Amino acid sequence: HVQLVESGGGLAQVGGSLRLSCAGSGLKLSEYVMQWDRQAPGKELERVSRINRPNTNAWYSESVRGRFTVSRDDAKNVVYLQMNNLKTEDTAVYYCATAGGSYRGQGTQVTVS
Repeated sequence: HVQLVESGGGLAQVGGSLRLSCAGSGLKLSEYVMQWDRQAPGKELERVSRINRPNTNAWYSESVRGRFTVSRDDAKNVVYLQMNNLKTEDTAVYYCATAGGSYRGQGTQVTVS
């Protein structure tokens, strides 16, 4: 059974930090380009970051570039999203997914106030 499970969301203050984790089961994340998307209330799904394989070249949306860092630990089968200098506009449900969307987690809520 293939599953992506996000964790690490919660409530943060403006200027604070959170680290999201995406753990894979039933699939090897090292075989996939992975991405983080988010969806704020009333807004469309927004891609915020992507990390390649086998290298770890990363892409970020302009809205998070310089504040968010994506990384992967293939030994642990986990992808991370380190979020620093959080803003209220970062409030959203964050999802990890394989590029192309074959697999997507259930999401984790991030609220910044």
